[in-house]
Amino acid sequence: MPLPTPTSEFAPEYAPLTDRKPGAEFFAETYRVRTGDIDQEMRVRLDGLARYLQDIANDNIAPMEYAATDPFWIVRRTVIDVLEPITWPADFVAERWCGALSTRWTDMRVRLRAQSQTNKFNPEPRPNGLVETVAFWINVNEQGMPSRISDDMYEFLCTMTDEHRLRWRSMNPDAPALAELALPDREHVLRITDFDPFKHLNNAAYLEAVEDELVSHPDLLDVPHRMVIEYLRPITPGTPIMLRRKRIDDCLYVWMMIPGDDDELVTAAAISVFHIPP
Repeated sequence: MPLPTPTSEFAPEYAPLTDRKPGAEFFAETYRVRTGDIDQEMRVRLDGLARYLQDIANDNIAPMEYAATDPFWIVRRTVIDVLEPITWPADFVAERWCGALSTRWTDMRVRLRAQSQTNKFNPEPRPNGLVETVAFWINVNEQGMPSRISDDMYEFLCTMTDEHRLRWRSMNPDAPALAELALPDREHVLRITDFDPFKHLNNAAYLEAVEDELVSHPDLLDVPHRMVIEYLRPITPGTPIMLRRKRIDDCLYVWMMIPGDDDELVTAAAISVFHIPP
């Protein structure tokens, strides 16, 4: 996925996500929007979209033989382009395929196409939702270290894309010093239910914190927008979280900060939400 060079430290990067290779195999499943994933405007929240991405990844890999040879993956980054919001009530089709890869990681594309419906709580017709996503997945071993994708799975994924030399490059800027910000850091409280059996913070829980911030920036959701989250350090149960925020023009940056050496705060996750250029 080629990206332009940013014009300044805090200029968001944008390039449309690449489409599926003609004739490439892909996995598809139909889901139903649930009320637990929507906000007061009936919009599927970012954390709800993150749960959908986890669901289709699990449903995609579970019946495949690669569930035994390549069972462990971690997400390093997720990009979500909300081109038309998915709203409730609706059914949606999720399509998943490999958009690029190397020997240890992949860009997994997921397209969500919703068929909007009406009911007594949301009776007005609405546009059908469309969300495009890509996630940078790293294959790891039982110790959590990056590991080569098995030969059979690598060969299978290669049939979906002609990009076989995927490289990592960060899309979000580093957190600024607190003195550079107009707002103080804000505490964000995590719950034990935010963690999975491996004591990893669930991907959706990160975006619940972002939704808390977007309440003060509703204009960012009024037009097509992109969210980019990069997971930089693990967050384990009991870790105190501080949110560092910066709004520049049509972009909101949020950094999840945790104690590092000598209790100095370090960045655990960097997030940006910004308007997609027309």
